[in-house]
Amino acid sequence: MSLQRLFAPRSIAVVGASASPGKAGHQFLRNLATFGEPVYAINPTATATTILDRPVYPTLAAVAAPIDLVALCIPAAACPDALRAAAACNVGAALIVGGGFAETGTAEAGARQAEILSICRSAGIRLLGPNTAGFANLSRNLAASFWAGLNALPRGNISIVAQSAGVSVILATRLEHLGYGINLSVGVGNSIDVTPGDVIDYLAEDPATAAIALHFEGIADGRRLCEAIRRAVPRKPVVALTVGRTDVAGFARSHTGNMVGSYALKRAALRQSGAVVADTTDDLVDAAIALSLTRLPPTRDPGVGMLTGQGGAGLLMLDELRANGVAVPEFGPATLAAIRALLPPMTFMRNPVDTARPGASFARVLAAVESDPGVDAVSVYLLREAGIDIAAVIGNARMACGKPLIVGSGGLAADLAADLAALRRIGVPAYASPERTAKAMRALVDDARAQYALQRPGATALPPPAPALGPAPLDEAEAKALLRRYGLQTPPTVACASRRAAFDAFAMLPKPLVVKVLNPAVVHKTDLGGVFLNVQTTEELAAALDAIDRIPAPGRSHYLLEAMAPPGMELIVGGLNDASFGPAVMVGIGGVQAQALQDTVLRLAPLDQAEALAMLGSQKSAALLDGWRGAPPVDKASVAAAIVNAGRLLAEHPEITELDINPLRALPPGCLALDAVVLLAPRDPVPHAIAAE
Repeated sequence: MSLQRLFAPRSIAVVGASASPGKAGHQFLRNLATFGEPVYAINPTATATTILDRPVYPTLAAVAAPIDLVALCIPAAACPDALRAAAACNVGAALIVGGGFAETGTAEAGARQAEILSICRSAGIRLLGPNTAGFANLSRNLAASFWAGLNALPRGNISIVAQSAGVSVILATRLEHLGYGINLSVGVGNSIDVTPGDVIDYLAEDPATAAIALHFEGIADGRRLCEAIRRAVPRKPVVALTVGRTDVAGFARSHTGNMVGSYALKRAALRQSGAVVADTTDDLVDAAIALSLTRLPPTRDPGVGMLTGQGGAGLLMLDELRANGVAVPEFGPATLAAIRALLPPMTFMRNPVDTARPGASFARVLAAVESDPGVDAVSVYLLREAGIDIAAVIGNARMACGKPLIVGSGGLAADLAADLAALRRIGVPAYASPERTAKAMRALVDDARAQYALQRPGATALPPPAPALGPAPLDEAEAKALLRRYGLQTPPTVACASRRAAFDAFAMLPKPLVVKVLNPAVVHKTDLGGVFLNVQTTEELAAALDAIDRIPAPGRSHYLLEAMAPPGMELIVGGLNDASFGPAVMVGIGGVQAQALQDTVLRLAPLDQAEALAMLGSQKSAALLDGWRGAPPVDKASVAAAIVNAGRLLAEHPEITELDINPLRALPPGCLALDAVVLLAPRDPVPHAIAAE
């Protein structure tokens, strides 16, 4: 259903309107003074006939006029009846500014939240909150909130969607400090009906919004949010900030779960969906500013041209850009020839260009840089110096620059503020430090890459579930059999329930062998002495079986005999079915070092071969895959196919809580899953255990 009656109402009623300045119902009504449409004060116990010069009505029905939006500034216990009254009056939307619902963690409050959602769903009422401060839509002079400062904010083209009302205020006021305004700012609170994804869909169609700034902590339906971002980004940039870098979502039983913490998964999902991911509120605001003023078209790997009046500042910016994978290519011969004709011979020209104090040739130097075929955007840094009007210099030069331009500067506070404001007036993103300038340029590059990636359809739709696995937990042999059904290769393997069967298998399998304990409760096999390598004789086999028999483990342990794989590079491929984002797959350096190195890359599943290859290229240790110190390169196409198949397995089996293939041995031809752990829910009875070697 549309959010028009929520964010662009033609009339508003405040239930709980109060004459007491200390109450939310008073401030909420006061903030609506600038709203040009009818506003109704509702309070059945009010002794005054007016509040803030508005007549007081005892009930919504007493208004006897159409009402689009009802704001409930009343205790939580009174909200269900108030929403029933709103439903009887055909109200289109509601917001609840107070708490006292599921966020408190009590059963009673949770039941109350479920009740209000049921009422709204039955009546077709779109509900913002509960536990929200409301919103501001400055394009309609509407501050539907109890926060007093919203009416003082300037109007702009950046819209904010925040889970926390406090963060929405922080972002809005930070923009105001920097001289920028907002369009729509929303705190979604508990978001039991109107979600961040709903608001992003609304803003994607909103002509007054040029860029969307998103903040969230945790979200019930991460897939829904990602789908909304994916729809919005081809039309408008989305910059996102989430929290939880110290949260690994509890101690997981497998390597994978411990390495796929919620923070890493949220950020990976946001990037995969097309959002620019920020690290701090300042980065979020700076990126939103840049993208609200200028935007690169979809580009696979944009190149940045740099001009600096100060070599030290240019080096700081260059370091920031290249450290984050932004291309700053050397200029071509024609560009260098044009620059040499304009600047002294001692100037560094290959990129960045160190112009020193900008002179009469500055505009022509900028034109030469931006005309280079390897340059898609230009970054400039100039200190404020006597006799130099930076805004005028950039303004004149900008006439020759048809590509996105970002400017940084420094100087005394009053001078710098005037320069930055003047640059904003001509539509140039401008920042007060080299690092902030470089980070803003990085946001433009990230956005261009995201747009480019979204042009490829990929494999995003979740398939229908396959028949559920289980109910018993899977041991390694069963897990590997499942992998083989999904196209992943394993060495020749035999599961043995007795010593006699183990000796029979030993006679059949090619030597040497690996002998392992086979018990779904024993996941860290090496730590418990349950893995024996290079077994070549029956005496060595007997000794291995004796040691396995002594391992303390619930239930009876069996034996797994497996042909040893040829040497190769060890990777880990795994994933999980997250309660919010659904199936997600991971690849990284594997073996016993996997958790220590933490060199992993995440994507939502399902995914295609191109996305899986991009995951391999995104690892910090990606160079190892191409051969290192004489080692042969691995078969990346086979590894990528294993990632795709693992993602398909997770997507088709939502009952898999974690999948851990560690190691996946990557070979010059092909790859082999040497160990596998598959954890199931909700019928997995195995007590606390840790992932297999």
